[in-house]
Amino acid sequence: MRDISVPALAAPLRSGGLADSVFDTAAHQPDFAQLARRDDRAAGDWQEVSAKEFCDEVMALARGLLADGVRPGTRVALMSRTRYEWTLFSYALWAIGGQLVPVYPTASAEQLRCILNGAQVTAIVVENEAHAMTVAEACDAQSRLRRLWQLDLDCIRRLMEEGTRLADADVHRLRHAVAPDAVAAIVYTSGTTGRPRGCVITHANLAAQCDTLYAGWGGLLAAPGERPSLLAFLPFAHIYGLMVQVACLRGGVKLAHQPDPSSDQLLPALASFRPTFLFAVPYVFEKICARARLAAEQAGRLRTFDAAMTVAVRYAEALAEEEQGGRGPDPFLRARHALYDRLVYSRIRELLGGRVRTAVSGGSPLFRELGLLFAGLGITVYDGYGLTETSGAITAQPPGRVRFGTVGLPLPGSAIHLALDGEVWVRGAVVFAGYLDDGADEGGSGLYDGWLPTGDLGHLDEQGYLVITGRKKDVIITSNGKSVAPQGLEQRLCAHPLISQSVVVGDNRPYVAALITLDPEALEQWRQLRGEPGGAGEGPSPEEQLQAEVRRAVARANASVSRSESIRAFKVLPGEFSQDAGLMTPSRKLRRAAIVRAYAAEIDALYAQGKREEPATRRDRRRWAATGLYAR
Repeated sequence: MRDISVPALAAPLRSGGLADSVFDTAAHQPDFAQLARRDDRAAGDWQEVSAKEFCDEVMALARGLLADGVRPGTRVALMSRTRYEWTLFSYALWAIGGQLVPVYPTASAEQLRCILNGAQVTAIVVENEAHAMTVAEACDAQSRLRRLWQLDLDCIRRLMEEGTRLADADVHRLRHAVAPDAVAAIVYTSGTTGRPRGCVITHANLAAQCDTLYAGWGGLLAAPGERPSLLAFLPFAHIYGLMVQVACLRGGVKLAHQPDPSSDQLLPALASFRPTFLFAVPYVFEKICARARLAAEQAGRLRTFDAAMTVAVRYAEALAEEEQGGRGPDPFLRARHALYDRLVYSRIRELLGGRVRTAVSGGSPLFRELGLLFAGLGITVYDGYGLTETSGAITAQPPGRVRFGTVGLPLPGSAIHLALDGEVWVRGAVVFAGYLDDGADEGGSGLYDGWLPTGDLGHLDEQGYLVITGRKKDVIITSNGKSVAPQGLEQRLCAHPLISQSVVVGDNRPYVAALITLDPEALEQWRQLRGEPGGAGEGPSPEEQLQAEVRRAVARANASVSRSESIRAFKVLPGEFSQDAGLMTPSRKLRRAAIVRAYAAEIDALYAQGKREEPATRRDRRRWAATGLYAR
């Protein structure tokens, strides 16, 4: 099987633009709770914003932008964390036909310069003084930037006051002139394998994405009788986060914002807002597990926790086998699962507010065992696959038919073709209009008769579900000619609570090796619980125990591959790969080539030593493959 398509579920956008949904909802349901904001007067409380209140703010800001010189087609960059004002500015801009250019709040001056000049941005919204300084550093002779508005200097109020001299009719006239094929956003790719490119996303692209997801998956957003609600914490500068924002406003899901996505801030926000659904990336699901595991270790319940996680994976796997005609969980496994649900799983669900029963993972494929683990915890994670060029998702797990380890079927209205070399090609209404630098030497629009070559490798299983196996440019060819896709090994390494990042290397080398970084929070807790090194004859020191723990994680990862694909040597690095060092994109994807260049000496040393890790015994390989994600 090399081709598969799914009929469309939602009608295409035939007129108007994205801002129309805000005005339509306000006209027909003015008291509808469209959003929620933090109440500054009561810490931790949320204040609802009605459809009419939000629409009035969008109108006032749209008048202000118009009064300050923004016109249809004007490209306005927005450099901010995920917050209420982000949504307000984007919809005000769309209401007058402007074009949004999202920028990560962590962008460097060089990255910002590339975006400002490449998209010919004439105005920018920033969050604070630090961002304004970055803009000043980024501007050069090629810059066309003429306006800068700063959120923490009350720019919204000043713009709204300036807009009072214009009439609502001035905004409505421009809004009604917006066509579905008009440009809504210029979203830049992460640039993991080259310089970032501006993707032209139309109003119709985003509407097709969001309307399709709501038509097919809307029933998963909340339990019967509950009002769907979602806490957005993904960066809106990423197409995934931008899609989540639009989907909420078009689908009637109450939207709230969390600017700080760190676990220390995110988990309390989730607990107080109590969303019914979760959009996240694999990293977030991994951190939730890691945080729960740390809490269990601090409380002296680590053995119980690890046993519960093993049962969760086995239970979910048995249920998946039952759906395929297998036996399903035996009575003993069901009883253990019910016990751990009361003791462990319910507490993890409370970390997310207690109401989440389904979630979506995107950004990168979800590790199969992690999907099984959450299913066993009582939260079904629907994995999907997409790119900036596909306005978000292009595949998704069908409702009620999850196949863990895959990224699902084509989104309704979309199609997938597998090239002879395994590259995934896609087409559909969600596929972008082309690159901003259409016609440039590096490939023009990127489309071939409507088909987009993704650069990702994969295959379709017996039921037509897509399995992503890696990137074409990431495949490692060892000196003995063996092809190794590093993604699976890296995912299995990062499944260990101590390991935060890993990069598998081995191009033109005799065997595969790995660079490994450790999670600082988990490492600190691990060391505190083990104390100071003992004296002579008192057993291995904590550092020796740490090396042994990482060695076991490597052996468990090796248990999933053949001997020739296994990791024979590894290096634990003193710090994590960071965006500031140019080793990671703002969406947390590792820049593999940059890492290999930066750590060339360490990689050379791994092979110069000629030291290989002892392979796992056959017994160990069977045991590690069977015990699940966190079992020792």
